[in-house]
Amino acid sequence: MPRDHPLTWLDVFTAEPLAGNQLAVVHDADDVDDRTMIRFARETRLSETSFVQAPTVDGADYRNRICMMSGELDFAGHPSLGVAVAVALARGDRSARYVQQTRAGLQPIDVEVTGEDVARASMLQNPATFGEEVAPDEVAAAALLQPGDLVRDLPPQLVSTGLLQVIAPVTAGVLGRCAPDPVRLRALLERTGATCLYLAECDVDGRAARARSFFLSPDGPVEDPATGSAAGPLLAYLHERAGVDALSIDQAVEMGRPSRLDCALEDGRVRVAGDCVVVARGTVRLP
Repeated sequence: MPRDHPLTWLDVFTAEPLAGNQLAVVHDADDVDDRTMIRFARETRLSETSFVQAPTVDGADYRNRICMMSGELDFAGHPSLGVAVAVALARGDRSARYVQQTRAGLQPIDVEVTGEDVARASMLQNPATFGEEVAPDEVAAAALLQPGDLVRDLPPQLVSTGLLQVIAPVTAGVLGRCAPDPVRLRALLERTGATCLYLAECDVDGRAARARSFFLSPDGPVEDPATGSAAGPLLAYLHERAGVDALSIDQAVEMGRPSRLDCALEDGRVRVAGDCVVVARGTVRLP
């Protein structure tokens, strides 16, 4: 029998509605099967949709099932912050520290409700792991760029703080003219096992960056408005290579959905923070 589930729709990494990265959160989702999760993720057509379930391991406050249209993810950034805010508002918590369970493990998340339907959340991501460097020409081709558009002293590299990403610093002015090549982006992401190609103009001295992020959906390449699971690896990468210990990232300016992601090193791990705002509440009837 179909059952109604509470639904919270948020914009994440922004305090302004209709900016940032959208997230649909389905609450009380213990009875929702895996196939239905993916079907509903395709219904929303968002980069990710989350389903909140009871935890199955000790130490977790809830389980966050994060689904793209193509399948379930081990971990993701904006769904982690958005779900924590949705849970806090549903429980009436003005200030809370939760531990979420994902397929990548347990992640602590802090929430502070700052206004009506607005909150700030931060998450301590998993310790960074560094994979292979990626050839600049392979990355450039995937974004319709030239190898010289990438920063020579900061080569592209696979980095994960819970989800593997291709981190690729680019030179100034490049972000305005990059675009995903469907065939080459698919080849890059499938070969490396990464979820996103994360292109970033980095001001190392100013501890600031601008970024664009591209991933694959069943329909082809999609630009992601805010990618917390790549912001953490970007800071980890810059810390490893240039000693940067904090970074503010502006993303999706070119999309007209500006996002701000604030990152800082904390005991060797990256904490990613941002604002979240609720734009809609309701119910969804799922089989």
